[in-house]
Amino acid sequence: MAHHLTLATCVRPLRSTARGDVGFCPKVYRGEELRVPLYLHPGSLPRDDWHVMRGRPEMYGASWSWQAETGGHAMRLIYAGVFDRHPGATLILGHLGEFLPFQRYRSLQLDAPLERMPSQYFGSNILITTSGVLAPEAVQAAVLSIGAEAVMFAIDYPYESTAEAVDSIEKCDVSPEVKEKIAHLNARRVRGI
Repeated sequence: MAHHLTLATCVRPLRSTARGDVGFCPKVYRGEELRVPLYLHPGSLPRDDWHVMRGRPEMYGASWSWQAETGGHAMRLIYAGVFDRHPGATLILGHLGEFLPFQRYRSLQLDAPLERMPSQYFGSNILITTSGVLAPEAVQAAVLSIGAEAVMFAIDYPYESTAEAVDSIEKCDVSPEVKEKIAHLNARRVRGI
């Protein structure tokens, strides 16, 4: 039986909390119980007054702030120990992981009170989609960083052309087997379809 969970009641607490422990999110627990992934997606402008963006409105939204904020929420879930307490929970991040796969090495060096290194939750509890990133080199780098089983094809509709998104996967310098995983096999496995 297919299940659908909305993240509205999950994302709002993530955005509004100042607590370090965001593990209270009931959708994570319910997703694990139902064996369905949760998709964390950027939304409106950050509520915080980020000094780095002051006077640079072009940094708000898809160009930078959405990735930073959404990736930050994913890291908060990791550091709060959510995936240690719920090892069967799966979180999906779009936009090629919101910068995070490319920072994997830095999180290898962090000493956190977790059962695994922060980077080790990628590929098991955290998966990514290709939505919003049509650069074959970036997709290849993500595959090298977190593994082919953790990358799924998606399109950032209506902002992208389906043909261009498909073309970006076809142009990746990876094996046909890896392309099949990205194109549909990983989604079938993760979604149980």
